[in-house]
Amino acid sequence: MGILDNTPQSTLIRTIFFAFAQFERDMIVERTQEGKAVAKTKEGFKEGRPKTYTDTQINMALDLLEKHSYTEVEKMTKISKATLVRAMKKRKDQTREAENCIRV
Repeated sequence: MGILDNTPQSTLIRTIFFAFAQFERDMIVERTQEGKAVAKTKEGFKEGRPKTYTDTQINMALDLLEKHSYTEVEKMTKISKATLVRAMKKRKDQTREAENCIRV
């Protein structure tokens, strides 16, 4: 077929390829949306990635942070430091929010 340059034939072929690529992309999106709609009707449906750790595991690891460093807790629990920091921030935000509700 050769190299696609700026000739009218090349432009036509490129346009056809792009049209088929866009068509395939639209079909994928449509099938995905239909699949999600069917899944949402089923009991127990949760969208997104499943959690790696339970709330109990996270809470226990956060409790360990009172006496240990993030690195030590990470080694003990195999929960990454980033996850622990994120969970701690979430816990602090919830505590702050609860305190604000009590004041009002």
